[in-house]
Amino acid sequence: MHPCRLVDTTLFYSPTSGGVRRYLTAKHAWLAAQAGWQHTLLVPGRIEHLEPGGISTLAGMPVPGSFNYRLPLSPRRWARLLDALEPDLLEAGDAFHPAWAVCRVAHRRAIPCAAFFHSDLPRILGRRLGGRMSERLAEHYVRGLYERFDVVFAPSRLMVGWLDQLGVSNTMHQPLGVDEAVFHPCRRGTWLRERLGLQGHTRVLVYAGRFTDEKNVPVLLRAFAHLGQPYHLLMIGGRRAQRLSTNVTLLPYRRDSVELAQWLASSDALVHAGARETFGLVILEAMACGRPIVAVRSGAVPELLNERCGLLAEPDDARSLADAVAALYERDLGALGRSARERVLQRFTWQRIFQHQLGIYRALLAGGGASTAQAKELAETG
Repeated sequence: MHPCRLVDTTLFYSPTSGGVRRYLTAKHAWLAAQAGWQHTLLVPGRIEHLEPGGISTLAGMPVPGSFNYRLPLSPRRWARLLDALEPDLLEAGDAFHPAWAVCRVAHRRAIPCAAFFHSDLPRILGRRLGGRMSERLAEHYVRGLYERFDVVFAPSRLMVGWLDQLGVSNTMHQPLGVDEAVFHPCRRGTWLRERLGLQGHTRVLVYAGRFTDEKNVPVLLRAFAHLGQPYHLLMIGGRRAQRLSTNVTLLPYRRDSVELAQWLASSDALVHAGARETFGLVILEAMACGRPIVAVRSGAVPELLNERCGLLAEPDDARSLADAVAALYERDLGALGRSARERVLQRFTWQRIFQHQLGIYRALLAGGGASTAQAKELAETG
């Protein structure tokens, strides 16, 4: 009997794409060690390449101004390659034409299909296009798309509730996770301040991620302008042309996870101003490195933290964020960091996350399209 052939496909994959790529890469490595499974990724690339059990690609043009994303435009070609991989189970990682291709192929082959709601598409479009009408149209689109899937994973309870409000009833809470061996306090070093040309007493906090509107980078920069010396912000993930305060340093995106873990672990804490996070993977990665967190009381972030892991500021409020950063240094940073890592080990390791997800997959395969209720029951029993 052949192994179960699971195919994940998404537009949101590139050599430097962040959370979705880290989820898929970790999942691919984990499933490779599980008997009875063959996991294939079908993602954009430079050329068309089919590799069952590996990374298959569709040729696409680079997207200007993005983190090396590519955009294959043909839904038919996407569906053709999905079909060629002869899947037993499909998962779509975005809400665009790959998701529609997944639905068509799953229907034609009479196999179950899942979707992962990584990004709050309607609200992003509403902010970027302007007006409640754009958001409502996007909500209608999301509901019409996701009702076609057997299960829709959402990384936070906040997103599960929001999808339920839209009328998407086949939802499942599926957090993301962390490689706790890579993101580990052992990565911490004493080299960071010297590398940045800072004095030994400087209080260094790190931000890592995209420099997009939803990350509230301007609020973060205003907070550190308020703080001044001896506080210093290390920003990893992009470039900005505008003039920055002297207490801000920029570094390019760190593609290598070990290198990113070294920077996170060697800072005093992670600071994050994003108020609309659907999850917040880099927060967990910093926690796994034994670092406390300063973030905002909004989005999915409060689901990740408690008061023993760091501090929460008011959203969209630079002064509140600055006050929280200052207040952090009145606490025991080492104790906060130890508590943060313990929380990750208890709730958010990839091993724990994928074991749960594997139970849902088995339920879907057992029923050829099991209901969410059945999936929940089987997932909880192993």
